[in-house]
Amino acid sequence: MNKGVKFTGIPSEEELLSIPGRPGEERLEKGPVAFIECVQEIPCNPCEKACPFGAITVGQPITNLPALDADKCTGCGICIPSCPGLAIFKIHKNYTDTTALVEFPYEYYPLPREGENVFCGDRAGKFITQGKVVKVKNPKAYDGTSVITVEIPKAYCLEVCTICREEDC
Repeated sequence: MNKGVKFTGIPSEEELLSIPGRPGEERLEKGPVAFIECVQEIPCNPCEKACPFGAITVGQPITNLPALDADKCTGCGICIPSCPGLAIFKIHKNYTDTTALVEFPYEYYPLPREGENVFCGDRAGKFITQGKVVKVKNPKAYDGTSVITVEIPKAYCLEVCTICREEDC
């Protein structure tokens, strides 16, 4: 069976496990960190240019997958809206004892409101869990890509990456 981005538009588990933009479990425990799910070797490097800490490297050739130096990543999130493929998230696994924060790009309207309870989805847009919108960022510098932060149960922090647009998602 054909799986993965080329066939379904959704990264397969094998693709996700092999990418160099994924922080390890030890780094996830330390605090907010970028999570780069870029699995296609295409000419692209805005994330590398956006990171003020040098935590993201594409290098040469420009078709390399972005690599994350998780120890350099401060979790600032500046890289999130710079990715034209909407493939960068930020995870704060230990926001509280039971919840995590996930910050992701969002290009739909209407935008959610801070404090709003929302249906959170996985990479395929399928409902996983409910979450609460903690922050909505949409400055002009983001060029139309809003960045949404949701608080969710910690168990789903590696799966949630969007807000479902309809209740029956």
